[in-house]
Amino acid sequence: MAESFILIPGRTARQGTTLNEGKYTDDYKDETNTLQIASEDMKRMGLTDGDQVRMWNEVGSVVVPCKTAPAGELPPGLLFISYGPTSCHLMKAETHGSGMPDSKGMDVFLERAITS
Repeated sequence: MAESFILIPGRTARQGTTLNEGKYTDDYKDETNTLQIASEDMKRMGLTDGDQVRMWNEVGSVVVPCKTAPAGELPPGLLFISYGPTSCHLMKAETHGSGMPDSKGMDVFLERAITS
């Protein structure tokens, strides 16, 4: 069953390091395509590291692997993913004249992805 969350994309040190190696490297793709979830939310939803989840809002939908966020870094109810192609699929196009779309505090739904 889908649950409502708030998504907070951002930058990570690992993203910056792997970006220097290139956006098409496995490490960069892994960093920008893995959703971090608070351990309490992982347990409640019956998820384990590496499970595929579907996340969506009124803009788009993505399927990504998830992992438990580092202890104390993410409170329940919030999700984190590094900026990249995946997070962009959920951002509205409006930039309010800034050139950057709203990318913090996005309301999203999350459920275990159906895999065959």
